[in-house]
Amino acid sequence: MGLAQRSAALLLSIALGVTALGSSAGAQDGGEWRNGIATIGELKYKPDFSHFDYVNAEAPKGGALRLSAEGAFDTLNPVLARGEAVSGLGGVFESLMVASDDELSSMYGLLAEAVKHPADYSSVTFRLRAEAKWADGQPVTPEDVIFSLESAKKGDPQMEFYYRHVTKAEKTGEREITFTFDEPNNRELPQIVGQLVVVPKHWWEANGADGKPRDITRTSLEIPMGSGPYKVASVSPGAAINYELRDDYWGKDLNVNVGQHNFRTIIYRYYADREVMFESFRSGNEDYWWENRAQRWATGYNFPAVQQGRIKRDEVENEYRKAGVMVGFIFNLRREKFADPKVREALNYAFDFEELKRTIFYNSYDRIDSFFYRTDLASSGLPEGRELEILNEVKDKVPADVFTKPYVNPVNGDPAKLRENLRKAVGLLREAGYELKGNRMVNAKTGQALSFEIMLGGPTIEPVALAFARNLKMIGVEATVRSVEQSQFTNRWRARDYDVMYNGWAESINPGNEQAEYWGSDAAKREGSQNYSGISDPGVDALIRKVIFSKDRDDQVAAVKALDRVLLANHIIVPTYSSKTSRIAFWDTVAHPDPLPEYSIGLPSTWWSTKAGK
Repeated sequence: MGLAQRSAALLLSIALGVTALGSSAGAQDGGEWRNGIATIGELKYKPDFSHFDYVNAEAPKGGALRLSAEGAFDTLNPVLARGEAVSGLGGVFESLMVASDDELSSMYGLLAEAVKHPADYSSVTFRLRAEAKWADGQPVTPEDVIFSLESAKKGDPQMEFYYRHVTKAEKTGEREITFTFDEPNNRELPQIVGQLVVVPKHWWEANGADGKPRDITRTSLEIPMGSGPYKVASVSPGAAINYELRDDYWGKDLNVNVGQHNFRTIIYRYYADREVMFESFRSGNEDYWWENRAQRWATGYNFPAVQQGRIKRDEVENEYRKAGVMVGFIFNLRREKFADPKVREALNYAFDFEELKRTIFYNSYDRIDSFFYRTDLASSGLPEGRELEILNEVKDKVPADVFTKPYVNPVNGDPAKLRENLRKAVGLLREAGYELKGNRMVNAKTGQALSFEIMLGGPTIEPVALAFARNLKMIGVEATVRSVEQSQFTNRWRARDYDVMYNGWAESINPGNEQAEYWGSDAAKREGSQNYSGISDPGVDALIRKVIFSKDRDDQVAAVKALDRVLLANHIIVPTYSSKTSRIAFWDTVAHPDPLPEYSIGLPSTWWSTKAGK
């Protein structure tokens, strides 16, 4: 999605304050059956709720939704990290639980009708719905869930890391699966398991359409079978995919599904160039557009369809209300040239955000100054209170600056400020052992010039990267900019084949176990992890554990702020910018609930076709 990625909701003072389903099981056999899990406050929806408040329960069924995607795809395998996965496959497969889009961190039963866990969170048990069926009519079973967990861990290094705390998954009843964890009091783990995408064991262990055994560890363009509301109707490899609503979907009347999955068909067309994508939308070939260019949003919507009201435009905060973000130029610390934090800090002084904001951003963005930007988890000023206590507990493992120097991005914007900041950059590079020789910044001992490549996943960020490179050249640093197509970008970051890349991390309002995937030392060693920078730091590792095992919300917020502060002090990224709204445009062929879900745009699940039934 850009930046997307899996951002788990986590660890707070978890309250499972809902009415029990069925009889109370009691703590002696794993807790009470519940209809969901809330990690902030109590569940909003009781077991007998009819539908989520944010849906249009009377939304018409039918019509088409036409969407565009960038790049290409080469696999329909939902559990494999290799290859380029196709868009929209989430409508074919389901998870044990599903999130509510008007709560900060709540999940309700989908394939599972109930969940329970003991008070120490050492395990979790799910009870599958008796009516849950695969598209071929066979029931979803505990064996399917266990097979899915094993396949996810085998096929995706991130999932192997994500589910590493699950030591055992076993069938404990006719429709029950129990997951046992390797340590107690990690209160996020029940939700992590609830997010597991479930695939049919019997289908994957049978022969494929070509008569050969299927292999879930390999990419595949064979149309898969799932349990979800949609099926794949047709595929044009790498170019397009067509999904069709299933009339025989087992869960169409389930409360978590009412008012959703309204389009009869959903079509994704793939484009190599985002400019061509926009022209296709403008011409009426697609129904929806998410705008990522401030200039085009400001000046490029003066064509007839907009003027006539056939295309509607809106800026909405929904997606950002429970999410933080850090995005920018990420250093690969596995490269010796970036080993010294002074080098990394120095290069930030050459990024002139203020000039870019004035000239090409149309004042649409703000500079990012936290790994939890836009949230109340962002650190600021000097540490105090519980945050200071936590930092003192790891004082010997973190940079001394975190106690005395707030993180502040350099401010440029005019020639005088830029010259002063470039002088500061040169000073830091000298402290790191570099010197200017002629017009080149070189290592004083080895004579090696400081140069690197900035890898981009497409041309959109090129003007920003090129401006950064021009400023770096003023201090003798040679930065080349290279845009690659999306599949190559993905393969290269997975293989750690880059000096600097433009990427980022999305953060939930409730951080926890995923922090180890982003910044942990174990993740730094693992190819394909989201520890893009390769940071491997004992202080960061210690703070990650303090986040995961926070005793309550206040303690968690303090631990996250401490972690944020230490990550900033390590200068693993030159932070760039972010918007506070999503800029969306859509034709009058589609409509959405008003208001939208509090924390989501809700596309495609809650939208519908205005042509349905016509």
